[in-house]
Amino acid sequence: MATPVKVYGSPISTAVSRVLVCLLEKEVQFKLISVNFSKGEHKKPDFLKLQPFGQVPAFQDEAITLFESRAICRYISEKYAKQGNKGLFGMGPLEKASIDQWLEAEGQSFNPPSSALVFQLAFAPKMNIKHDEGLIKQSEEKLAKVLDVYERRLGESRFLAGEEFTLADLSHLPNTQYLVNVTDKGGLFTSRKNVGRWWNEISSRSSWKKVVQMQNSPPPASA
Repeated sequence: MATPVKVYGSPISTAVSRVLVCLLEKEVQFKLISVNFSKGEHKKPDFLKLQPFGQVPAFQDEAITLFESRAICRYISEKYAKQGNKGLFGMGPLEKASIDQWLEAEGQSFNPPSSALVFQLAFAPKMNIKHDEGLIKQSEEKLAKVLDVYERRLGESRFLAGEEFTLADLSHLPNTQYLVNVTDKGGLFTSRKNVGRWWNEISSRSSWKKVVQMQNSPPPASA
């Protein structure tokens, strides 16, 4: 039996949950290891060997260590290509290129404004941090423009990179989950016919439902 890979962090983290849903799609066994930031575990030398920036996730597959969630997902999809969702990262050069271009769009165009909104509206209140109304307005405007592009694209194809669910769609799950279900900005998605249809479909996948369950029942902090 293969040794489970290790994922360091909490499923509440958007980056960690991106890795978890990928592992579930690929049917890869994993062990989730909590990192207690309040106790400074993320700054300890042993952890910094895994994640030099002191953030999460950190990822171990035997002797291999990785620390960027999208790179981890690509690695998982390539190494475990023959199990689980076999087409998650495409089956040929053109499919992979299409997936990669939408992954780049997610990372460069979608993620900055959506992450800002998630932090300001979902996390800042719990941390007693005052809203930055200017940043919220600016981020909402930027995200709306990105979603207008997605609306046109999703009118042409079922998913972002084509007719099958791939990493391109998967990578959007974490931030959108918070925006639709925790903040008052869900209308950015649901008011757009094609985007709304796409979100309903990708968020209904059993892999993502399992991650949401994990978010609602996170493991205890490490001692």
